[in-house]
Amino acid sequence: MLPTYNAYGNWPASGEIDIMESRGNGADCSLGGHDTFGSTLHWGPNWDQDRYDLTHADYKHTSSLADEMHIYGLLWTPERLQTYIDSPSNIVLDVNMSDKDFFTKGGWANQDNPWVNESTNAPFNQDFYLILNVAVGGTGGYFPDGSCNKPWTNSDAHASNTFYNSKDSWYPGWNYPATH
Repeated sequence: MLPTYNAYGNWPASGEIDIMESRGNGADCSLGGHDTFGSTLHWGPNWDQDRYDLTHADYKHTSSLADEMHIYGLLWTPERLQTYIDSPSNIVLDVNMSDKDFFTKGGWANQDNPWVNESTNAPFNQDFYLILNVAVGGTGGYFPDGSCNKPWTNSDAHASNTFYNSKDSWYPGWNYPATH
């Protein structure tokens, strides 16, 4: 989810809510594949100070997430933000937004606070809209080099071509119903 308006500045100062992110099909991916997803809040005064690591949680399912339909949910109040799978009682990410403000949580000093004079839940105190994004691969580090039998590198100027040209090595492993 992204904010309707960048009220506190460019990403991630105005926040981002990832209810569900998955690396997908890779059964042999140590970072998680067909049975794993993560929920994350992105926030920080600048792009290079995104403190998502403080508001991230992974979920590992007992089998492939493609074996059946699932509900990926969000419970969002001024005091708390929670994500869940299938039932509100099965919480994945739980962020207390009333204990201290996000600038304090981030541990920043000697710089401008984009959320000064706002409630403790800023930047998550504004309207957001839902986005559905299907991405394959990438070079931004979500698939670190040397992980998940990835045939391209993050510095490869033609990563998508390298990926496609390596299909004989990865396509046979794409045997989950969600990919057909």
